[in-house]
Amino acid sequence: MASAAAAMTRSDSIAESMPDALRQSRYHMKRCFAKFIEKGKRIMKLQHLMNEMESVIDDKVERNQVLAGVLGYILCSTQEAVVSPPHVLFSIRPNPGYWEFVKVSSEDLSVEAITVRDFLKCKETLYDEKWANDENALEVDFRAIDFSTPHLTLSSSIGNGLDYVSKFITSSLAGRLENSQPLVDYLLSLNHQGEQLMINDTLNTAAKLQMALIVSEVYLSALPKDTPFQNFEIRFKEWGFEKGWGDTAERTKETMRTLSEVLQAPDPLNMEKLLSRLPTIFNVVIFSPHGYFGQADVLGLPDTGGQVVYILDQVKALEEELLLRIKQQGLSVKPQILVVTRLIPEARGTKCNQELEVINGTKYSNILRVPFRTEKGVLRRWVSRFDIYPYLELFVQDATAKVLDLMEGKPDLIIGNYTDGNLVASLMANKLGITQATIAHALEKTKYEDSDIKWKELDPKYHFSCQFLADTISMNATDFVIASTFQEIAGSKDRPGQYESHTAFTLPGLCRVVSGINVFDPKFNIAAPGADQSVYFPYTEKQKRVSSFHPAIEELLYSKEDNNEHMGFLTDRKKPIIFSMARLDTVKNITGLVEWYGKNKRLRNLVNLVVVGGFFDPSKSKDREEIAEIKKMHSLIEKYQLRGQIRWIAAQTDRNRNGELYRCIADTRGAFVQPALYEAFGLTVIEAMNCGLPTFATNQGGPAEIIVDGISGFHIDPNNGDDASNKIADFFEKCKTEATYWEKYSKAGLQRINECYTWKIYANKVLNMGCTYTYWRQLNKEQKQAKQRYIQMFFNLQYRNLVKNVPIPSDEAEQPAPKPVPKSQTTLSTRRSQSRLQRLFGV
Repeated sequence: MASAAAAMTRSDSIAESMPDALRQSRYHMKRCFAKFIEKGKRIMKLQHLMNEMESVIDDKVERNQVLAGVLGYILCSTQEAVVSPPHVLFSIRPNPGYWEFVKVSSEDLSVEAITVRDFLKCKETLYDEKWANDENALEVDFRAIDFSTPHLTLSSSIGNGLDYVSKFITSSLAGRLENSQPLVDYLLSLNHQGEQLMINDTLNTAAKLQMALIVSEVYLSALPKDTPFQNFEIRFKEWGFEKGWGDTAERTKETMRTLSEVLQAPDPLNMEKLLSRLPTIFNVVIFSPHGYFGQADVLGLPDTGGQVVYILDQVKALEEELLLRIKQQGLSVKPQILVVTRLIPEARGTKCNQELEVINGTKYSNILRVPFRTEKGVLRRWVSRFDIYPYLELFVQDATAKVLDLMEGKPDLIIGNYTDGNLVASLMANKLGITQATIAHALEKTKYEDSDIKWKELDPKYHFSCQFLADTISMNATDFVIASTFQEIAGSKDRPGQYESHTAFTLPGLCRVVSGINVFDPKFNIAAPGADQSVYFPYTEKQKRVSSFHPAIEELLYSKEDNNEHMGFLTDRKKPIIFSMARLDTVKNITGLVEWYGKNKRLRNLVNLVVVGGFFDPSKSKDREEIAEIKKMHSLIEKYQLRGQIRWIAAQTDRNRNGELYRCIADTRGAFVQPALYEAFGLTVIEAMNCGLPTFATNQGGPAEIIVDGISGFHIDPNNGDDASNKIADFFEKCKTEATYWEKYSKAGLQRINECYTWKIYANKVLNMGCTYTYWRQLNKEQKQAKQRYIQMFFNLQYRNLVKNVPIPSDEAEQPAPKPVPKSQTTLSTRRSQSRLQRLFGV
């Protein structure tokens, strides 16, 4: 297969290589294609193709010979095929991000290259033939307005957008000094609340700036390195320089030298270094509307999980990095970060009905909660993330007004999270003209097979038509995308990434997206998050262990009484524990893990199973998927008679206790298992490895990059439970025979985390992105505006009509606005007047 891949690399296209490959196995292929078309029109996945090929070519040796060459490589690169007798249309993905489409005749095995439009139209005929053949059916093509944007070309480069943009900016400056004028204009535009930064109009040309930099560097060289900027601020102002270069003579000189080198002989490294040093970002807005967003008592509630943890840790890291940068720039500005979420009047004992809440561990960061409302009033109860769309436009209007008031001006960067947060971030960013970033966390399109083509069937429950179009809008509107892993963007050799699945798709009867998002766009970047290492630290650090939690954890794990927090019991306490913690969503596959365990007698003899997630009583949940999973859990425990070997613990919301729980599992010489069908990143994997737990995690998504299989942990295939459970059993059997085997993987996991997955690394990367893409946005202002017009048209004519189909619960409308927050929660910064807070919050 490797040689076949090499041969394909040298070929111009699949369409040119496939005819010869088919001829070489003509006898078998004629029979296979006859088999493919005998059931009429249908969609076939790769596994279907292989199963039917196996039934036709029953001799294993002959079948392997057919699949060993170029033909096998092509077929194994097929994502799906559409059978439309006498033809079979193939969607082939030879490499991440690259797609080709061909049509093969079952009669003579002739091959024809076709367009993505042809492929989608044929696919649509299976569900809505009249619409598919309508020449006036709506086609969406974002590529048509992206033709002038430079793109990456290699699959291996996907996600390295920042590096590419720096190179492109550098090339635009090269040549004559006059080419640097856009950079000078950008420097002139930098200010904070009206106070000019970096340079003033005295240095309004590249030539003037270059000469002033030479003079300034000579002057600075004569000063002690630690001389405060204030000591030479007046002289610098006379020369045309303002604050922002640095806090000391040494720092100022370094920044000026970097700019001088960019003006004289620009290179990407210096360009990125310069832009990261500029005083560009002070105020950040982060959107996360759905679920219960809070700092306590929310984890495990519907639609509330890793995203909340991610954002709270993200905020702390971003504030710390902003404070460091602002100090190094020589400024006295206080940064502000607002996490904007939904205010829920019926908050279920949480603080989600409190309008403003200081984020613990920060000085200048707060949660701002804005209620969902309709024309009839405020929505009081929780609403599923799938039903959230009717509220978002009014939500962003209200949120924008509050943000402008609290920040006393526009933010410098807006970051969206998940579909709803990314859409409202796009709306606010467009309205205010602000740099925008998006973070998917999880794109639902990849979770549910054929959810685009079957959207009409699924829409009453999930409203995927709204979701997929909202995702497509925000992906195209954003300035840059923050992904946690390469797989999130472009998947693996065998599976498309979350974003890649939006390259082209169709919603029959609604619209045909022939070009949705291009993963080779330089807006894509990878910044892997970490875990809070003050909470999740190794079990071996005895002096830091939180022993006050031990009695509660002992009761949580081993008490034989069922109650509202735990059920089931562990008869043999000497066994190690395999542990998993997640929401009870289908995709998290906790019930899958329970079934693997129940089926594998060898594993059951070696270890106990502890799972944390959801409720025990399905009537306590309002989430459709969670209710089904709760019922399934009870069914599996009874089916496999697991009492005495399983402990089911209800969702836990105390992060500090959860950190100690991980460590107590490590004390048993146990392991963490993350069995998700797909996981965009996998924060629990990071948490477990930080605590020293050997970890087994899904090979579908981010964990496949976090863990180096067999080195720092183990990959498991969630679609092959027998293999997964045997792999776990093999590990624990080896731990019995090799005294250091468990420690080996415990230490290797920790090493991997410390080298690659910390929040400090993350914050530095994200702020560098924000600085660079703010300048990039300025350079491409006209194209950005043109694309925004296209997006606005799509939003107004298509998306808004779909939102009208999402029902609004009538019994929750016409409620009064929530009460203002207590006085003690309102202080945002020392410089903001108390009268402003009194006016805003009525305290």
